[in-house]
Amino acid sequence: MTTKPAQVMVITPHPDDAEYGVAGTVARWTREGKEIIYVVCTNGDKGTSDPSMKPEELARIREQEQLAAAKLLGVREVIFLRHPDQGLEDTPEFRKEIVRLIRMYRPETVVTADPYRRYIWHRDHRVTGQVTLDAIFPYARDRLSYPELLDEGLQPHTVREVLLWASEDLNYRSDITDTFDIKIAALRCHKSQVGQHPSLEVEKFLRQRHQTMAEGEDFELAEAFHRVEVLW
Repeated sequence: MTTKPAQVMVITPHPDDAEYGVAGTVARWTREGKEIIYVVCTNGDKGTSDPSMKPEELARIREQEQLAAAKLLGVREVIFLRHPDQGLEDTPEFRKEIVRLIRMYRPETVVTADPYRRYIWHRDHRVTGQVTLDAIFPYARDRLSYPELLDEGLQPHTVREVLLWASEDLNYRSDITDTFDIKIAALRCHKSQVGQHPSLEVEKFLRQRHQTMAEGEDFELAEAFHRVEVLW
């Protein structure tokens, strides 16, 4: 199996999480010519307070919203795993899905949710982050992990860098001063999630948040992560 490699893979629990967590950085990367792949783990079919909304209709809407946001950001491809919202579990099968995609696209950098955020944290975020980290090391790297993937032509791959959004242990800040506006525009594509909030309020909240993340840097706005360099 041959697939054109991508420099970055963003593995997100739900449609819209990547726009909150990393969209400003993604926009900067795509402007620099990097190839970005999104992997969306769940279909987001629980993400509404509208009593008239059916889960299957919401899943369809949210998939289209994610495609629109990714197109605006310049993301090359979006892969939908379509697991039920609130239904992710740390299983060998889910881990194998992520390992397969890492070996297919061979990213240098993987971005996902920090699984170690304490106390109140969406379980899908926690599980996505943990499964992704395990898939990166050691499963995608080790030849005899999921040996059936070798039969598919998927050779081992070592990811070199991991960025975790929503971390409580920040050690890396990415300048999004010039891409904040496109981050906001991409987030607004998720009308089912943010459409009920006045646009100016959302922008004001996020601008303040990203100013805080940039404190101590020589730029105005930042997305902040816990960065891990994979040395093995």
